Amino acid sequence: MSRWDGLLASQPEPSPFLKAAYLDALHSSGSAVADTGWQPRYLSLWEGDDLVAACPLYLKQHSYGEYVFDWSWAQAHEQYGVRYYPKGLVAVPFTPVPGPRLLARDATARAALVKALVEQIRAWRLSSLHLLFLAPQDIEACEQAGLMLRHTVQFHWQNQDSDGQPFGDFDSFLASLQQEKRKKIRQERRKVVEAGVTFRHAEGADIASADWDFFHRCYQQTYFEHGNAPYLQPGFFDRMQHELAHHWLLFIAEREGRPIASSLIGIDRQQGVAYGRYWGALERVDCLHFEACYYQPLDWCIAQGFRRFEGGAQGEHKMARALLPVRTTSAHWLAHPAFADAVDRFLDREGQGIDQYLEHLAARSPLRQPGG
Repeated sequence: MSRWDGLLASQPEPSPFLKAAYLDALHSSGSAVADTGWQPRYLSLWEGDDLVAACPLYLKQHSYGEYVFDWSWAQAHEQYGVRYYPKGLVAVPFTPVPGPRLLARDATARAALVKALVEQIRAWRLSSLHLLFLAPQDIEACEQAGLMLRHTVQFHWQNQDSDGQPFGDFDSFLASLQQEKRKKIRQERRKVVEAGVTFRHAEGADIASADWDFFHRCYQQTYFEHGNAPYLQPGFFDRMQHELAHHWLLFIAEREGRPIASSLIGIDRQQGVAYGRYWGALERVDCLHFEACYYQPLDWCIAQGFRRFEGGAQGEHKMARALLPVRTTSAHWLAHPAFADAVDRFLDREGQGIDQYLEHLAARSPLRQPGG
């Protein structure tokens, strides 16, 4: 185990997406490199030969692949003749999964890391520093250092019935929902079955090379349909297959013996958490996306006793599938005092809007109420 991974393992709920092999695959594959606007400048603190704190720091030339949107901040800087890019970013490229970003031996080392980050951004004369999808201990360190906090909303599923017990099967999960939601899910699943679609899945080393290749075709198709180039290059998935296969679960949809769609799910068996990550289809089938990306993974999570499934960035439609709203947090520091003040006031207003949005979503919970 590398020193980086050793430090990661000591964090509360360590994320597989912070492992050295995952980050290195992003770089070595050409996915997150200077030529694509991601220039790695990792920061680490040492005591002799001991690594006491570290984080994945990038110089960013744009705001793509982050899922916390600051385009208006960049535009405001440019309108007043102040350069916004490059900016400093602590994040996992293309991966909006909450988790530790400030790896540290203890709270003191984490505070020192935040201080060192701000000092480095000042020394480089950059416009700003942004830390995305933070763990609770990171949020605390950033807030104590005076950074501004920003909140967004994701949708996560919990394997827990009204008594706090894991669901016994998919039907017991459905029983926890309002009748209207149960009916809709059954209808959506029935449409996929009636279209002649079946599913198979494979985990880890059991995912064949041919299945990885098929998945990559699906992944590319999703981006091409939206007129964009894929963020992740083929070499990234090659590294996942050969070095981190145990963190992946692949569902493949087939019709008449042919694969037509797939979804790739990140998994952490030690934590009991699964992550919706990538999907794509070569043929259109009504409700296939819901089946591949939600119902198949949730059914698998229940069977495996996983405690949580994280649905990824955005997507209010996920609530109808019992993925409930969760607040996620980022931290920000801006060098220019006037812009920092303006952003601080903006975040205060935006935060009030997020609070109201969460209240609105809570009132629309798909969960069955007592007697419902």
